[in-house]
Amino acid sequence: MTALAPASTETDLSFLLDHTGLALKSRMTAALAEIGLTPRMHCVLVHALEEERTQIQLAEIGDMDKTTMVVTVDALEKAGLAERRPSSRDRRARVIAVTEEGARVAAESQRIVDGVHGDALGSLPDDDRDMLVRALRRLVEGHLARPVDTSQPVRRARERTK
Repeated sequence: MTALAPASTETDLSFLLDHTGLALKSRMTAALAEIGLTPRMHCVLVHALEEERTQIQLAEIGDMDKTTMVVTVDALEKAGLAERRPSSRDRRARVIAVTEEGARVAAESQRIVDGVHGDALGSLPDDDRDMLVRALRRLVEGHLARPVDTSQPVRRARERTK
């Protein structure tokens, strides 16, 4: 006896967002790799340039755990793009300071990021693009502004083997 799958009553928003998010992240990762950066490295550089920020603040902005943040900043330091320094506001705190070379690379990486986003949005007609961006902003600022606490860990996307 074969069971019939239950009929869905709503659009599979999870699939649509997950799939487009994964595809966009893969394009971003490939594009930034051409200049030796990861999306996380780009995120840290750009947000550290905006104002003096600690590693913890940058981790929150980039939605990174502490271990990932440490590895990311270590890579930026090794590449000569950023360094850990005492804060000018609180000598007990350490901030991530972007070097001159890091600022140059951040400007280049921002052009790359803007290009990847522009290509994705440019693949849509103007009306659809504007509507998509408005709708996503509403979700991000409203109903889906924050993840909920759950006892089940949220799974990461499965790595594809080549």
